[in-house]
Amino acid sequence: MNERSYPPAAVAWSIWGLGALLYLIGFYQRIAPAVMTDRLMEEFAIGATGLGNLSAFYFYSYVLMQIPTGILADRWGPRRLLTAGAAVAAAGSVLFACAGDLWWASAGRLLIGASVAVAFVSMLKLATRWFAPRQFALASGLALLFGVVGGVIAGVPLRLLIEAWGWRPVMGVSAAVTAMLAVAIWLRVRDDPAERGYRSHATTNHPGGAHASILRGMAEVLSFRNTWILLITPIGIAGAVITFAGLWGVPYLQQVHGLETKTAAAITSLLLIAWAVGGPVLGSLSERLGRRRPLYVATTAAALAGWALIIFLPLPVWLLIATLLFTGFVSGNLIIGFAFAKESVPARLMGTASGICNMGPLLGGMLLQPGVGWVLDRYWLGATAGGARLYDAAAYQAGFSLLVACIFVSLCLIPFARETHARQMR
Repeated sequence: MNERSYPPAAVAWSIWGLGALLYLIGFYQRIAPAVMTDRLMEEFAIGATGLGNLSAFYFYSYVLMQIPTGILADRWGPRRLLTAGAAVAAAGSVLFACAGDLWWASAGRLLIGASVAVAFVSMLKLATRWFAPRQFALASGLALLFGVVGGVIAGVPLRLLIEAWGWRPVMGVSAAVTAMLAVAIWLRVRDDPAERGYRSHATTNHPGGAHASILRGMAEVLSFRNTWILLITPIGIAGAVITFAGLWGVPYLQQVHGLETKTAAAITSLLLIAWAVGGPVLGSLSERLGRRRPLYVATTAAALAGWALIIFLPLPVWLLIATLLFTGFVSGNLIIGFAFAKESVPARLMGTASGICNMGPLLGGMLLQPGVGWVLDRYWLGATAGGARLYDAAAYQAGFSLLVACIFVSLCLIPFARETHARQMR
C-alpha cells in the first residue's frame, strides 16, 4: 500500500458515516417523545409540565456538553469519543426503557443527551482528516441530512412500532442498536488515515494538551456584540421548530385538529424536512447576496408570521400543512446565523464562536419545551383520555404564544448585529 496515497472515498465515507449514525440516533432520541406523549403521560402519571421537563433533560446535558466536547475530541480523538458516546447512549436508552418512575426516566434522557452531544464535533474532526478541504461543506450538509433522517424515523415509523410493541420494548431495541454501533465504531473508525497507512488530509496538527487558552478564547468571543445576538436569536427561531416537531406538535394536531397520531407525526416530519432543505438554500442565497443581516431579518419575520397564522387562525388542514412547510423552510435561516457568527470574530476564534452559537437552538428546546408544558397545565380544564391529559385550542394558543414571543425578540435583536458582508474577520 502506498503510504502517500489519500484514502479511497469508500473507506473515508464509511468511517465518517459511523459517526454520522450516532448523530442520526441523537436526533432520533431528540424527537422520539413527540410520538409517545400519551404513553408517557399515562405511564408516569404526569401532565404537560412533567412531560416537558422529561423531554428537556436531553437538552440540559446536551447544552452543557457543547464546550467540553471540543476539548475531549482533541484529547481522546474521535474514535474513543464516539465509542464512549454510543456506549453511554445505549446505557441511557436502557435506563429510559426500564424506568420505574419519572426520576429514572429523566436520568436516562440526561445520559442520552450528554452522550450523543459528542457526535457532531467528532464528525467534523474526522472530516478534516479523511476528506479533502473541498469536501468539508458536503460532509457538513450531509450531517444535517442524517439528523433529519433520524427525526423522520422518530415520526410515523416509531409510532407504528410503539403501537405494535409498546414504547418500552422499542426503546430497548433502540438501545441494542446503539450498543452495536459502539462496537462498530471501535472496530472500524480511526482518528487519522495514517493509522490505516494512508495520507492524511489534515494540514496542521494541534497539540492535545494545550487548552489553557480555552477560557480566554471564550471570553474574547463573548466580548463581541454579534456573539450574544447570534446566540440568543436561534433560541426563538430554531427553538420553535424543535419544540413543535420534537414534542408538542403531534398532540396539538391530534387534539385541536382531530388528526390521527400517524398523520400528525407525518406532518411534523415534513416540518423537519422543510427545515433541513431551507438551511443550505438560505445559506447559499446569503452568500450570493454578500450580506447576512437583511436575509436573516426577512426570514425571521416570515417565520414569525408563519407561526402566528398556525397558532392563532383556524386554518384548514391543507393550508396548515402548507404554512408549516413554509415556516420550517424559512426557519432554516439558522445556517445564516452560524455563518454570521463565524465571520463576526477573528479566524482563530471561529471554532469557539461556532460552538457557542450552536448552543442557541438547543437552549430553545431546553427552555421552550417545558415552558409550553407549564402553560398548558395552567390552562388545563380537567379532560383526560386513557390517563393522558387533553388540552383545548385555547390552551395550545397560550402555550405556543411563547414561541411567537421568543421569535419576536429574535426579530428585534438581529438589526443590531454588525454586518460581515459574508467575509471572515481577520
